[in-house]
Amino acid sequence: MKKLVLSILLITCSAFAQDLTDALRYSNYKISGTARSAAMGNAFGALGGDFTSLSINPAGVAVYRSGEFTFTPSVGKISVDGTYLGNKTTDSKYNVSLDNMGYVTTIPTGSNSESGLVSFSFGLGFNRLGSFSMNTLAEGANSNNSILSYFSENMNANYDNIYGNEAATLDPYYEKLAWDTYLINHDDNAKEYFNDVKDNGYGQSQRKSTDRRGYINEYLISFGANFNHKFYLGGTVGIHDVYFKENANLYEWDAQNNIPYFTDLNFNTFLKTTGSGFNLKIGAIYKPTENIRLGLAFHSPTFYKFNDEYDSSMSTSTYDNGNPVAPDKAGVYDYEIETPMKAILSGAYVIGKSGLISVDYEIVDYSNAKLKNGSDGYDYFSQNQTIQNAYKTVGNLHIGGEYRVNKSFSLRAGYENYPSVYKTAYLNTANINSDTSYSTVAGGFGFRQGNVFFDATVKHIISDENLKLYPGSPEMAKYATTQNNVIFTLGYKF
Repeated sequence: MKKLVLSILLITCSAFAQDLTDALRYSNYKISGTARSAAMGNAFGALGGDFTSLSINPAGVAVYRSGEFTFTPSVGKISVDGTYLGNKTTDSKYNVSLDNMGYVTTIPTGSNSESGLVSFSFGLGFNRLGSFSMNTLAEGANSNNSILSYFSENMNANYDNIYGNEAATLDPYYEKLAWDTYLINHDDNAKEYFNDVKDNGYGQSQRKSTDRRGYINEYLISFGANFNHKFYLGGTVGIHDVYFKENANLYEWDAQNNIPYFTDLNFNTFLKTTGSGFNLKIGAIYKPTENIRLGLAFHSPTFYKFNDEYDSSMSTSTYDNGNPVAPDKAGVYDYEIETPMKAILSGAYVIGKSGLISVDYEIVDYSNAKLKNGSDGYDYFSQNQTIQNAYKTVGNLHIGGEYRVNKSFSLRAGYENYPSVYKTAYLNTANINSDTSYSTVAGGFGFRQGNVFFDATVKHIISDENLKLYPGSPEMAKYATTQNNVIFTLGYKF
């Protein structure tokens, strides 16, 4: 059966309103910390002793036997293949970032104590939980729809309130731009709004390009306690810093010159989101034997406060010689997001002094994400109902291994899989994005000489998703993303 998607689920340029896309963007973390952790699939919930673990299972800070400082830059390239109306295009972008900086100190409780409460540990620093930086491009010919149809249908749906008072009632960032550029007109006889693209049977070409940048960084304070070198407890206070910026351009043009009164249109949108939030994490690690490690951690929801700044413009060479029309001023809106809770089950097996294998399994119910407290009093009831009906509980898998060649040199490998958060159907309509996924494979090495260590990792990421170029479009673009990162950690133990 052909799979369809309701436009409410996957619109990529709604009227700058917050929806389930925003809730997922700031809830679905893809941690990127130290090179060692990245090489081992970030499967450190039962291992600890690495600064990334403080964002996974905070009991990992208690595993430290000494102090440590780490610094982790990375460089990478992300390429996106966009397939739309049978045509494939590619865009790419290079990224340089700082993924981790951390400090840990360990305080013994007594002289040569190896029983009872052995030591306290304290960690301070940050890990990167997500990166939004990418460029996308999708282009196709002979479309059977237009963003102008979406605008005109919205206007006709509210005809009695709009007619004769367009300047005051139309959305200044959307429909009013098309009205002011004469891309949408009024038929006095039919008493309706119309556009020439639809009236002449469509067939125009379309291109959507986006430039996205941004990140989620977690600044953290962690405390841990080591009991008998067998049982470890820890807690982390995480403070999140969020930045997201997107510039997008939708270009429609009559390549065959078949549509009277229409040559082309450019619709540009801009969105910048800044925000901060906090969460709490608690965790435990237990060593029933010298070879087996078990971990359990719980993450509270992250409580975010966001500010959106947005703007748009539209131009057409048909009527105004390409001079853009824009709103009088940019829009501003404040709101909140509450992310889902998370539970992490972990296990590891240590093979003497020669290596180890580790597995983490994260359980997250994304249907519990919530939008809240719009600055104009909006309660997001309908959006939160959609989130509950569209998203599901998933299990994210992390697997890693390390082989110690000698006391100075180690080899590592890892795998991560994040299944789709979308249910297979919404309101009896199948969802094509329920088959998408995000996975990584990584490999690297570590070198230690005295108190100094150096880790390097190559990480390969593949993912895919299906998105609409604009609201109301019956066709979707498929974006297949490939990313290759090189990650380095320089550390010092003291």
